[in-house]
Amino acid sequence: MGPLNQDVPGRIMAVDYGRRRIGIAASDPLRVVSKPRCVVEAGRPPDRPTPELLALVGELEPTTIVVGIPVNMDGTEGEMAREARAFSQRLAAESGVPVVERDERLSTVEAERTIQQLGLPKKKREQRGLRDMLAAAILLEDYLKEEDSG
Repeated sequence: MGPLNQDVPGRIMAVDYGRRRIGIAASDPLRVVSKPRCVVEAGRPPDRPTPELLALVGELEPTTIVVGIPVNMDGTEGEMAREARAFSQRLAAESGVPVVERDERLSTVEAERTIQQLGLPKKKREQRGLRDMLAAAILLEDYLKEEDSG
């Protein structure tokens, strides 16, 4: 691919970190639309980016990656938040793409609510990773809104 058009801000990728699955969403290059993309299996140990995830970063060519940090409702950070931060740092180092960490404490709840509101058939609702992809898309939408207003 040739050099980026200087008028186009570039794609942003969002990651909903999990110990088993990692939800992925991406924006369009103009950063208008957030779209659930896929789910990749977590690595072993889970705080290391997998070759599959790094290949996806290479394919999408994001200018920024947003990683959700699962902060507790009282604002404290537990073991999952520490793992997500370690994952975030490794992802930045191994991909060479700047990573922004974001509080994602309600994105999974909102994803679950969205799935219920869509009225999807049970088989589709229970599709493995659907909630993870939607949580990543919600995380990205929130980031894009904040970026646009800021």
